[in-house]
Amino acid sequence: MNETELYSLWLEKAVDDPDLQTELKSIAGDQDAVTDRFYRDLEFGTGGLRGVIGAGTYRMNIYTIRRATQGLADYVNEAFPVDPSVAIAYDSRIKSDVFAKEAASVLAANGIKVHIYSELMPTPMLSFAVRSLKCSAGIVITASHNPAKYNGYKVYGPDGCQLTLGAAEIVLKNINKVPMFDGAKLIPFEKGLENGSIEYIGQDVISAYIGKVAEQGIHTDLCATSGLKVVYTPLNGTGNKPVRMILDKIGIKDVTVVPEQEYPNGNFTTCPFPNPEIKEALALGLKLCETVKPDLLLATDPDCDRVGIAVPDGNGGYVLFSGNEVGAMLLEYICEERTKLGTMPEEPIAVKTIVTTDITKAIAKEYGVKIVEVLTGFKFIGEQIGFLEAKGEEDRYIFGFEESYGYLAGSYVRDKDAVVASMLICEMAAFYRTKGISLLQARENMYKKYGVYTHAQQSFTCEGASGMQRMKEIMTDLRTNTPKEIAGLPVTRFDDYLESVSIDCSTGAKTMLTLPKSDVLTFALTDGASVIIRPSGTEPKIKAYYTTTGATKKESDALEAKIADDFKKILGF
Repeated sequence: MNETELYSLWLEKAVDDPDLQTELKSIAGDQDAVTDRFYRDLEFGTGGLRGVIGAGTYRMNIYTIRRATQGLADYVNEAFPVDPSVAIAYDSRIKSDVFAKEAASVLAANGIKVHIYSELMPTPMLSFAVRSLKCSAGIVITASHNPAKYNGYKVYGPDGCQLTLGAAEIVLKNINKVPMFDGAKLIPFEKGLENGSIEYIGQDVISAYIGKVAEQGIHTDLCATSGLKVVYTPLNGTGNKPVRMILDKIGIKDVTVVPEQEYPNGNFTTCPFPNPEIKEALALGLKLCETVKPDLLLATDPDCDRVGIAVPDGNGGYVLFSGNEVGAMLLEYICEERTKLGTMPEEPIAVKTIVTTDITKAIAKEYGVKIVEVLTGFKFIGEQIGFLEAKGEEDRYIFGFEESYGYLAGSYVRDKDAVVASMLICEMAAFYRTKGISLLQARENMYKKYGVYTHAQQSFTCEGASGMQRMKEIMTDLRTNTPKEIAGLPVTRFDDYLESVSIDCSTGAKTMLTLPKSDVLTFALTDGASVIIRPSGTEPKIKAYYTTTGATKKESDALEAKIADDFKKILGF
């Protein structure tokens, strides 16, 4: 069917949600709007689905949710024929609760036991529920930190990690066999509750999760008397209850919550981009800091798997720390204090993604920690924990993080966890405070010890069908016309993770890359600088990551700005 025929079909069949009928009728005669909604299906990748909420095959709605869940149900029933079960969680986004119940209704109709949280919960608590309840799979309805018009459908395997590539391919094949409007089995959600095929996850699971988070503390005994003052914003998402619960549990009582962003609100009216990586999302929190004057501003994203911070700058204002800085500081804190306490495991391991700061290598060397590098995506960090667990060595894992504000200590979940990260950040701040050291000073101490590293990330938006094609063309052009220099710095090494090859640009010598194939390119430059580029797996964007080093932050920042400006021109933006 072409886009116009699909549009007519949806007008006829998409009657279970009145919002979809209203939208479809509103775009009658607008061919561009029709095409945008029907020119393709939402792509089911290893992370699941993510897209704009609305009517059409290229939108998040109850029909695309039902179809995807039927495909998942067919996979689960085949792979786990004995007592199959799936855990479900959802966040504060528009229709998240509706989509979660639709998924539960399809699974129950397919003879699969459903465990669903009775209220919105962070993504890491889904990972925990899958493992705790020994489920065959898990689903969380979230679009993480995307704008309000988006929602998503993330699928997890029985290990609590996002679904593997092989399993995702099977689910995708299954989905493609399911007719959109009558292919999914369905029972009413309330009927599922009545007959026991659907049941709510109990408080025991929630309490067990909080207990595991608390176990990751190192100096939590110092928190209650540290005098630490915190301003916290859950950005209208799922972090409000669990983050405040864990901070209270470790003795941090002086917590002021940003009132406009305290309660769930999928419209995110006070922060159109509810992403703790960007300053605009923290604007209300920073304003409240002017009055409260805390030691720390803490912000978690809507599904509470990422956390960002700001700290006093010493001049009456507040400065934001990057994900690389916070992750490196946490690694240094964990290594130093566990070493002092004698609680470091033998042959400790920390895991980071290839786009995450290399200062970690210097820190790891100082404390005898092995750094394992993985592709971008926290599922690869979780996978490494799984490898250790298979050998009975999961205690060797001490910390993992990615530059995009995702951190995890402990092996109790297999995804980034802003609850444990919030606890450790506050504990670290409280510990340093008892030593008369601010987090700003702690960061400077780290740079003095290991050198200054500057990291930045640029995203270039490529919307619609033409945008997808442009991203492919950019990556192809960079492969075939590899730049010899960027901002005047020679390219010394070129890594192509799709072709699994690393090329020494001075000799032409090639070596094989051992990481899984992925559409990622790395340009290593002189002076310890580098550029990495990849298309986003969840957003219509192509992302560039810049690394520079220098004797001072000013010097490193200046070089980064120069590289970013030149690379933007190379890309044609």
